[in-house]
Amino acid sequence: TIGTLYIRENVWITDNVLSIDVIKGNIDFFYYYMNILNFEEMSSSTAQPLITASKLSDVNVVIPKIFEQEKISKYLDEKTQKIEDIKNTIDKEIESLENYKKSLITEAVTKGLDKNVPMKDSGIEWIGEIPKHWEIVKGKYILRLLKKSVKKDDEVITCFRDGEVTLRSNRREDGFTFSEKEIGYQGIDVGDLVVHGMDGFAGAIGISDSRGKGSPILNVLDSSEDKRFLMYYLRTMAYSHVFEALATGIRVRSVDLRRNKLYNLPYPVPPLNEQELISDYIYNQIFKVDNLISKKQKQLETLEEYKKSLIYEYVTGKKEV
Repeated sequence: TIGTLYIRENVWITDNVLSIDVIKGNIDFFYYYMNILNFEEMSSSTAQPLITASKLSDVNVVIPKIFEQEKISKYLDEKTQKIEDIKNTIDKEIESLENYKKSLITEAVTKGLDKNVPMKDSGIEWIGEIPKHWEIVKGKYILRLLKKSVKKDDEVITCFRDGEVTLRSNRREDGFTFSEKEIGYQGIDVGDLVVHGMDGFAGAIGISDSRGKGSPILNVLDSSEDKRFLMYYLRTMAYSHVFEALATGIRVRSVDLRRNKLYNLPYPVPPLNEQELISDYIYNQIFKVDNLISKKQKQLETLEEYKKSLIYEYVTGKKEV
């Protein structure tokens, strides 16, 4: 996406950035004017949006007198700042809701739902106390790595960092690297627990909602325990940066969550019926929080559209200050 920045200090820029100065007129006004231009239509490339200086210099600009430019830009400064202040408040609210969601999951999978049960020390630093009747079990005793064959019509499944495991076509097709030879690809079924071997540390852990095929970097797992409970616990470790702390590499991207690491990790294990109750509780609570987040994101979109229309109306003279 091509965008416009108003840089108010001396900086170094790459040769992919066009630096524009205003020879005659108010620079603030022209910044707002640039925001209403459709750069994609001017782009000389279809693969990646690209605009050249010659293309930009050919654009005809209808502008008011200098005193009107100054009046309009001052008005828009005030109005857009108020909009940005509201957006910043909403962004903070969304961040708080995301943090609440993570803490809710962590509390439920490590402490349970009953606040009155006796507790005991788990012996694990990042877990702390757990209900006395829970066990701590290594992954190798409750997880089983699956290696399923790929079917002829299988589409590619991706394990995304937000925890959704679904067909790529259900999300988007752009921005992916496609393999010419799908060496080692494996079958994935609805309900399989999937942990990304390299991106799991960032939250790429979920239950597949589709049948398809995935790359060998994905751990496709089964368990006699509630897979949703295990998924939430593993996500808690990702949110708490436990995987990064356990990493043997020096780069964040080198965090390896393949089979051996997952098998050797300790897991809190309540009775199966309690796992299911906890999973249901987390799902229902997250559903409510996500609905709130979605409403706030729509508010952000509405505010951004309002800001764009406000700028357009005043810099084109549709409305006067």
